[in-house]
Amino acid sequence: MKRNTQFAAAGAVLMAALPAFLGAYPLNVARSVMTYMALAVSWDMLLRSGQISFGIAGLFGLGSYASALLVLRAGMDPVLSLVFATIFTGAVAWILGFAVLRLRAMYFSITTLALAEIFRIILHNLHDFSGGPEGVVLPGVIFGGDAHALYWLCLGGLIITLGISWYFERSKMHLALTAIRNDETSARSSGVDIFRFLLIAFTVTSTLQGMMGAIQVQSYGFTTPETAFDANFTLLPLAMALLGGIHSTLGPMAGAVLLGIASEWLKLKIPYGHLVVYGIIIVLVILLMPRGLVGLARKRLTGRRA
Repeated sequence: MKRNTQFAAAGAVLMAALPAFLGAYPLNVARSVMTYMALAVSWDMLLRSGQISFGIAGLFGLGSYASALLVLRAGMDPVLSLVFATIFTGAVAWILGFAVLRLRAMYFSITTLALAEIFRIILHNLHDFSGGPEGVVLPGVIFGGDAHALYWLCLGGLIITLGISWYFERSKMHLALTAIRNDETSARSSGVDIFRFLLIAFTVTSTLQGMMGAIQVQSYGFTTPETAFDANFTLLPLAMALLGGIHSTLGPMAGAVLLGIASEWLKLKIPYGHLVVYGIIIVLVILLMPRGLVGLARKRLTGRRA
């Protein structure tokens, strides 16, 4: 626990210092890595219950469009739209949770994937309201497009996500979700309100994903159904969490740093094949390193101490 705190403190200092040394493009890459890191950590928060969601892109895109349309159709201030879009995504997730959380295993996973596609199709066909396939263009980028301000905005979203994830690890949520993952029947017999804890986890993680989507659209000033609901926003966070190590906060963070930087290189070298690479990474990690890099490092450290 103390070691994790030290790593977190060192990471916080590093991220706070980056704007002083980086230009606009490196800061843009850093924002991309932080966005995926937040998505990976939030995905892992629900995974601790044993539920595997493939709907990250759906909630991310929903938050993105909610923020953009609040500005364009309701004339809302961009900063205020971030708050309302986040709340809206959480409310939608809470309502959907009453249906999807009755499902388990692959049925839950497939349903979350289908919901993401449903959101995309709806926004793709609402031409007069959502701009259809052409998407929407905002009057301007939040904070005038200042690279440093956008960096701090994205970092703020990441800090909120990490803070909630660490709270989950240290609260009764962690015990309840772990019990559900290990044995639902035993958890229910022990008095764990399974549906309540799953609904909280699903709503919170979805809210965080919607928040990052809202930050994304306000940082770039435009979005389309294809960009907002891009498969990258599901597959890459999933690969990051598996690579770093699941069921923790530190694991997805480590995976996000490594794979986030590598993804920028892959997009340049194989723009239409990088998703295949992510898929290969997922398969290899599951087969060869199921505990991820952090789990492997902890195992070796424990072995040395012994």
